[in-house]
Amino acid sequence: MTPSPAAAAPSFTFADLGLPVPLVQALRRDGIEAPFPIQAATVPDTLAGKDVLGRGPTGSGKTLAFGLPMLARLAGGAAKPGRPRGLVLVPTRELAAQIERALDEPALALGLRIASVVGGSPIKRQADRLARGVDLLIATPGRLQDLILQGSADLSDVLITALDEADHMADMGFLPQVTKLLDRTPRDGQRLLFSATLDGEVDKLVKRYLRSPVTHSTAPPSAAVATMSHHLLYVRKADKRAVIAEIAARDGLTILFVRTKHGADRLAKQLRASGVASGALHGGKAQNNRTRTLAAFADGSVPVLVTTDVAARGIHVDGISLVVHVDPPAEPKAYLHRAGRTARAGEDGVVVTLVTETERTDVEKMTRKAGVDIEGIEVRPGDKRLAAITGARRPSGVPVTPPGAAVKQSVSDEPRTAARSTGRRAGSETRSTAGRGATEPKSSGRRAAVETTSSGETPTSFGTGRRSRGNRSATPAASHTNRAAGPRSIENRRVTTEPARRSTTDGASTAHTTPNRRRSDAPDRIAPRADGSAPVPHTRTGRRTTEARDTTGHRTTGGRRRRAN
Repeated sequence: MTPSPAAAAPSFTFADLGLPVPLVQALRRDGIEAPFPIQAATVPDTLAGKDVLGRGPTGSGKTLAFGLPMLARLAGGAAKPGRPRGLVLVPTRELAAQIERALDEPALALGLRIASVVGGSPIKRQADRLARGVDLLIATPGRLQDLILQGSADLSDVLITALDEADHMADMGFLPQVTKLLDRTPRDGQRLLFSATLDGEVDKLVKRYLRSPVTHSTAPPSAAVATMSHHLLYVRKADKRAVIAEIAARDGLTILFVRTKHGADRLAKQLRASGVASGALHGGKAQNNRTRTLAAFADGSVPVLVTTDVAARGIHVDGISLVVHVDPPAEPKAYLHRAGRTARAGEDGVVVTLVTETERTDVEKMTRKAGVDIEGIEVRPGDKRLAAITGARRPSGVPVTPPGAAVKQSVSDEPRTAARSTGRRAGSETRSTAGRGATEPKSSGRRAAVETTSSGETPTSFGTGRRSRGNRSATPAASHTNRAAGPRSIENRRVTTEPARRSTTDGASTAHTTPNRRRSDAPDRIAPRADGSAPVPHTRTGRRTTEARDTTGHRTTGGRRRRAN
């Protein structure tokens, strides 16, 4: 490797670095005039086609350091369907979304198309996007591997590849997937590797895939940032929850880091119960939930974000003034990346670590390795020193609804029409019917009963409900025969009972009527028993079960249930 000295504060513009005029104009429209040191150091070498190894602290501008020259090198070409020409590999979904937002306007200025493919989003939609052609693809290793296996992506045309937060991908166990993806790119392609720290497994990637890389390091791997202050707050375990609530109730954007997903959800719920608007962010959340929570935090509607280390890399939100290690990190590198969420691009920021009695020794060693040598102070709820350092204050105690609950509530409170609220089974509505002089209530479903009595009486009316097989004619007179017949035998369909005739011919009555199941004037077709007593038939709707015997005493139906014709 050929190291280069750390770049001093640049006194020139992006145009002096050799970037195309459309890119410079797009940056100027976004209010970006002068490059940061890491950008000034790496952009010329990347434009020259060299492999670059860059190290800079979080918030130092690494995204534009590799993104802008990549766009400049891809300008003037066109990508084939499913075959991107540039590739950026990142460890997390949030970092992919951030890079896509940062490079969207510059890419549009050059007429290039960019897209991101990450887990947690519909893979079919991402495959369709690749099929339309993508010049620069930003991807997490797992999802890109899935797209390649299903034939939706091919890396054979990749001219330049960048690995952002390479050490974090190594820590997350992504190196096997990363190496498989790099093996699919052309061997003579240009490769860039950027991270806040360059150690451990990253050296293997450098030796295997980068050819004589130029190394640029703009800051040592420590948390020594002039605008960032660090504090160790010793708290009793019994007071820790109350201290966290007071810190979270402060004014300004605050990030609280915890160790586990369950811990993030639990703490966010406790803070909302105490009156602090907070949201939880971790890898177990669905992608739309993570996006919605992060957006609410960025616009200030939810000023407290409780998260695991998933937010410690690559998430840039302007105005974060306090980072709290609720659960102290286990290693110095994690401390650096967590702390890097504040004091970005010259802003002021405070980093606080809450330490219980059993954690003091380990935390003090860890902070010294991270380049932070400070003495802790003991605090309790309501402590003036706690308020002076963090702006802590007593929470309101009025419970706050979770993010997104207000939207759901407003939707559920919208007035609904009667037809939508009652549906098909509404029984209180009425409707007018052709040929009727009045309205009748709707039935309560498809099972509108056709009531009958054991004595042969015919009910005077019934709910209309869904029209049955014999209830489809326009007028009662024209359809009476079919209604009276229903699903019965041919003989019964031809004969109308006397009560039904009366209800049909009576002009004063307009209600529908239903004849008795059996003809009242027909002789009983069930043979008497051998001892002369009359059998009692067992009937069900649409069925008759008889065990009749003829005059000779032989069984006529075989004792089986027989469906009536």
